[in-house]
Amino acid sequence: MDASSEDLWPVIHVERRALLEDVRQLAPAQWTVMSLCAGRTVRDVLAHLAATARMTQADFVRKAVKARFNFRRMTDRDIHEFTRGRPSATVKAFEMLVDSVEHPRGPDATWLGETVVHAEDIRRPLGIAHEYPMAALTTCADFYRRSNFLIGGKKRVAGLKLTATDTDWSAGEGPEVRGPMLDLLLVITGRPAGLAALSGDGVEIVTERMPSQEVAGDRPHRRGMPKGIQV
Repeated sequence: MDASSEDLWPVIHVERRALLEDVRQLAPAQWTVMSLCAGRTVRDVLAHLAATARMTQADFVRKAVKARFNFRRMTDRDIHEFTRGRPSATVKAFEMLVDSVEHPRGPDATWLGETVVHAEDIRRPLGIAHEYPMAALTTCADFYRRSNFLIGGKKRVAGLKLTATDTDWSAGEGPEVRGPMLDLLLVITGRPAGLAALSGDGVEIVTERMPSQEVAGDRPHRRGMPKGIQV
């Protein structure tokens, strides 16, 4: 899918609204369930999505400098801001931003990935099923497998052939990793929860490359301004 900005932002908005409908139904105890994003609760991840949905380029630069380019610290501060009060306040903040197009500079696929991957970070531990647009999943997978920024997707799947079993998509060469597109995307982005659905000679290799439970972005970024945020 070679999508333009005009193609991706409507999808981002639809997926935000779908997530909003799901989180509106959560019971109090569900907000403290750990998400697929290491060290983050379900509520933390929704707070992060709200924070990034309103972030301009100027906001990003200011916050990054204040955090000394430590993106874990930067994200922690945003999460703290959006988790004050009851969970309903976090939901309301996200609701007000579902149609936002604010974002720091960078490929629009970054923000599609931010929405899709973090939505699954929330849904999967809670057992909430959602049918993501297949074109959105393949766009995200193609973006992350070519990028090492923060989450190291390119390095994680280097020398492996990825093959989707539920759509006509494959990428790379080497020992094969086969499975549903969503699970392949989770593994590319460092979520071990996707491994169970995969098969092939490359699964053991990619398993060994999965990150520790440290949240991506702990270390300061020293090579200039990044092209996007994925924490």
